[in-house]
Amino acid sequence: MNMLQKDMIFSLSSGVGRAGVSVFRLSGEGSYGAALALTGRKNLKPRHAHLCRLRNNINETIDEALVLYFPAPHSFTGEDVIEFHCHGSLAVHQAMAKNFTALKARQADAGEFTRRAVLNGRMDLTEAEGLADLIDSETQAQHKQAMQQMRGGLRSIYIGWKENLLDALAQIEGEIDFPDEEDIPGTLSHKAYPILDKIKQDIESLLQDAERGQKVRDGISLTLIGAPNSGKSSIINRLVKSNIAIVTDVPGTTRDIISADIIIGGLAVTLSDTAGLRETDDLIEGEGVKRAHDKAQNSDLRLWVIDGSNSSQTVQPNLITPYDIMLINKSDLSQQTYKQSSALTCFYISAKTGMGFDKLYGYLERELTVRFAPLSENGLTRERHKDCAARIKYSVERAMTALGRAPELAGEDIRAALQAISELAGDSDIESVFDRIFSRFCVGK
Repeated sequence: MNMLQKDMIFSLSSGVGRAGVSVFRLSGEGSYGAALALTGRKNLKPRHAHLCRLRNNINETIDEALVLYFPAPHSFTGEDVIEFHCHGSLAVHQAMAKNFTALKARQADAGEFTRRAVLNGRMDLTEAEGLADLIDSETQAQHKQAMQQMRGGLRSIYIGWKENLLDALAQIEGEIDFPDEEDIPGTLSHKAYPILDKIKQDIESLLQDAERGQKVRDGISLTLIGAPNSGKSSIINRLVKSNIAIVTDVPGTTRDIISADIIIGGLAVTLSDTAGLRETDDLIEGEGVKRAHDKAQNSDLRLWVIDGSNSSQTVQPNLITPYDIMLINKSDLSQQTYKQSSALTCFYISAKTGMGFDKLYGYLERELTVRFAPLSENGLTRERHKDCAARIKYSVERAMTALGRAPELAGEDIRAALQAISELAGDSDIESVFDRIFSRFCVGK
């Protein structure tokens, strides 16, 4: 869709199903006239709630509803927008959709209202992504980060980059355009160097923090790994407070990955139970062991589980990483102290009695916050953001290198950085990116 496409669209913006109130949204050219036709009114006062009887084209009453009119350009989409706050029944939903269609409106595509808001300058693409993240947020950390993004947190950063890049470009082009002027010093372009260096440092800092922002948005993976019958399934059941994993005395009961989503320290965490690590001739169990290794290798944090009542259980040193945590389970059955062969953080617990779980949970809260909570609420939270920022940084570095020998080349590099900023904001022609982003929105947004 381009900026000149203003056809009338509609959608149910609230949830589908029985409800006290359902909200329909209408946007685009002809929306105001369609609202007058439905309500039978001669006019609607902007931003006021009107109690209206809605009628179809044969004068049958559809519903009594509150109708609100938001004229362009001061609306969510930047176009004329009408909201109909109807009763939430399936019959009303069907009747409203039928009459919108009769009035030449079409059902909105996924995310089309927000897409129009971006194209009409009501928000930039990063703010739209923040809105999508807000709708999907499940934890306080996700909510806080999404609100900051939706309010223009990243936008305020790249606007600063853009203004500084334009200042640097002016310095460079001043030397290029007036090389023989006495009042234009020959080292004018060199004044751009500290400006570019500051931008480079800012981007490096954001890129270092970007993985944290993505972890808040996408979630953190914790994997339980260890030998059969060490108690991994009992531990995950206690941590999630639900019997999601089958617990038996038979070794090899867990053959596939079992996952559950929980919240630890305000962060979304996916906790996974895996097959017990051992040599086996069973093809199915063998595949489970392979998947356990793969899952552990790609996990953000691994919890090694040892049966504290079995002195023969150990962990292979070549499988341990510095951030792993050792859980000595079944410690209620044995008073022996497990002798670690590494400097891992170790907790003596009992999945049966709950012993040690408060300390374990408190440690996980602190560890996840320190390692994964973003240092700044304004930052790069998507792979697209990171890609654009990396390209800006690359172009800035090239410009810094070219300043001393070929200022005109430095100017071209700065223009490339400005183009990457335009892509970050959604100002440039990147329809494929728009399609990918807005297809994931709900239809009524």
